[in-house]
Amino acid sequence: MNCRPYGSKPTLALWMLVALADIAILMTAAGAVTMLLISAGLFVVAAGVFAARSLGRPAPAKAAVRRRA
Repeated sequence: MNCRPYGSKPTLALWMLVALADIAILMTAAGAVTMLLISAGLFVVAAGVFAARSLGRPAPAKAAVRRRA
């Protein structure tokens, strides 16, 4: 087939640019302070999820050191 595979990297980069433009439009419409507060809230939530996942993970077992005869 001569068509591009779905989900290629240029397509993903294009959609990321579209998402960035959408955020810029929302920022100008809602105001900088409102978007700053929303961004800070999302950062706090993401940090909380990361902390909860890393605290819930058991510590890796230590490897037993064996001496050679």
